[in-house]
Amino acid sequence: MSATELPIAILGVTGRMGGALLRALDEIPFARLIGASASATSRWLNQDASAAHGGASRGVTVTSDAAIALRGARVAIDFALPDATPANLRACVEAQCPMVIGTTGLSDDVRSQIAAAAKQIPVVLSANMSVGVNLLMKLSELAAKALDTRYDIEIFEAHHRNKKDAPSGTALALGESVAAGRGVSLKEVGVFERHGDTGARKLGSIGFSVFRGGDVIGDHTVTFAGVGERLELSHRASDRVMFARGAIRAAQWIVGRPAGLYSMQDVLGLK
Repeated sequence: MSATELPIAILGVTGRMGGALLRALDEIPFARLIGASASATSRWLNQDASAAHGGASRGVTVTSDAAIALRGARVAIDFALPDATPANLRACVEAQCPMVIGTTGLSDDVRSQIAAAAKQIPVVLSANMSVGVNLLMKLSELAAKALDTRYDIEIFEAHHRNKKDAPSGTALALGESVAAGRGVSLKEVGVFERHGDTGARKLGSIGFSVFRGGDVIGDHTVTFAGVGERLELSHRASDRVMFARGAIRAAQWIVGRPAGLYSMQDVLGLK
């Protein structure tokens, strides 16, 4: 294996993002798929990693055992279902394999497990791997810092009808960004539900609006609504491959890093 070669294991290869990652890997000459996993109930087990998405054979067989998928990998990218992330995390710690986690909808307990694992291996955890979205997070933080509570903040997100968690992990991350810009806690000022007679908007609150329908890949808008003007910062995804490109960029970045919990903000030098 050459010094520049990057063998990657994809954990959750049969899902939408698994297919996008395979497409993105084909754009990078030195990166290659060396292992792939899926759930124990997947109909794609023991088949080629490309089987679920079409395309030429890659010579990599899908397994339900993450430890097998990690053999020979310098880094793992996890886009499995949230329930599978703890087992994948344990396998990466055992193999001392750096890990990039793009799975969303993670519970507080799983996040605690990730933080503990990051004391032993380097982990990049991000609700959204898109370079554009991470720039949006930074811009939103700067705007929130510059605009006081006379500007109401609302975060709108739209996704396809099959997305299970709401608000999206990206929307919550944007909420954390604007809360950090104002020096407040999102848990204290976030408004996630509105129904009936809610009364006037509370000064300084950060609201969330959610749309689910069709095949929307992901739209996010942060609005700062003042009296006489409104600032809107938006990102719209038109192809999942851009998330995959960001994940592979994170995979390149994390190899050789010391153990620790990192974000895409670290990867992009935005911190």
